[in-house]
Amino acid sequence: MLDYARYCGEITEQTELLVASLAGQDMGTPVPSCPGWNIGGLARHVGYGHRWATEAVRGLGAMPRTDRAMRELSAYVDEKPEELVPWLREGARELDTALREVGPNMRVWTPIPGGKKTPEFFARRFTHETVVHRADAALALGTPFEVAHDLAVDGVDEWFELATVTWPRRDEDRHRALHGPDRTLHFHATDTSAEWVVDLTGDEFVWRHAHEKSAVAVRGPLTELLLVLYRRRAVDTADVDVFGDTEFLASWLDASAFG
Repeated sequence: MLDYARYCGEITEQTELLVASLAGQDMGTPVPSCPGWNIGGLARHVGYGHRWATEAVRGLGAMPRTDRAMRELSAYVDEKPEELVPWLREGARELDTALREVGPNMRVWTPIPGGKKTPEFFARRFTHETVVHRADAALALGTPFEVAHDLAVDGVDEWFELATVTWPRRDEDRHRALHGPDRTLHFHATDTSAEWVVDLTGDEFVWRHAHEKSAVAVRGPLTELLLVLYRRRAVDTADVDVFGDTEFLASWLDASAFG
């Protein structure tokens, strides 16, 4: 994990990068990686998410109001950047401020069972939520997307940590069918030293930082691995090389949708 203050700062920084990518763009542009959304709706989703997390952090042990506004985006068909941009910035600043004021150790409600019930969950989750939706905007608009290596590594780590918790809760029979002997996946970043192994040879979803021979290996730049894991880029269009059981990889990715 990264430093708590780093997460707080990244929420506003990643929002600023998102804002910069929207300059001069058509807010009605469809977002292929989020079917049914356009750029304006994507931005609203990010801003409402920041406000929902702020409510959760400030409410301490109380569950925040429904996140319905984050999901119902069909009304945002004619967004005006001059209204959207300051609203986005305001939500990010409010979350940054709330996280810093409450600090990392206070007990709060979080939506994921188990794990830390502290503001650190929201600081980390909404850092990576903002990063990935910035990628959605970049992919839709055809603009470059880059992320610092340590932030991308932490993003992959967090993805696996959330998968460990959520994997048993969704479509158990489908997930169970993916477990068995030799059911391992290796993700190897070619532009940094980061590597991950997913191990489904037992009854649980297990992952670790390791270099191990696996049933299937995916090698490529760190950012590409992040986008593949989040299913923002298909394996056959990503800048990655795949070795081994491609059918197993496709089934695992299909069953591992998140975010």
